[in-house]
Amino acid sequence: MKIYVTLFLFLILLGSCKNRSKSEEFLSQNNNLIIANTFLDAFYSFNKESLDTILSKADSSRLNILFYQKWAECGHYEEITRDKCIQKNDTLLVCPVTVKDDLIGALQLDLHVTDTFHLSFVDGYIKSVKTSSNDPDLFYEAKQWVRMNLAELVKEPCNREKKEGPTPCECVKATVQGFSEFIAVNK
Repeated sequence: MKIYVTLFLFLILLGSCKNRSKSEEFLSQNNNLIIANTFLDAFYSFNKESLDTILSKADSSRLNILFYQKWAECGHYEEITRDKCIQKNDTLLVCPVTVKDDLIGALQLDLHVTDTFHLSFVDGYIKSVKTSSNDPDLFYEAKQWVRMNLAELVKEPCNREKKEGPTPCECVKATVQGFSEFIAVNK
């Protein structure tokens, strides 16, 4: 009888450890979701300092995301819809945000693009951010056309090789101008 009681207590203890592990996992995922939404709030409010703080542990992607935030600000990205972030696994959240912007406007398209942020987490911090978008084929065609036909327009402001780095505001403005010229030539 004593063995059964000991076994029974052992099983209860084991079960409570599993529940604690699931509870900790739930809290971690919920915390990641809160951080992801804080990231999106900072990004689309164009609050560089807040975004920089959130990305303090994202060494490999911090500068690119800060550049992209300034590009989005100067390209007048306006948040249309923010879908719920999708938990892909314990460390990855995928967050789609549909936006209106000057680039698609310059292409005279009646659509909105969805930017998707792939946020990787480690120990309650964003470790890296990757982005993807559903830009239409015309976007890439126009971008290539501008590089080939109006290289002088985008060369300096979009140059990622220069010592000071590219200038996102000038780059997006030049790209919008180039897209407008692409549409004028190709009508």
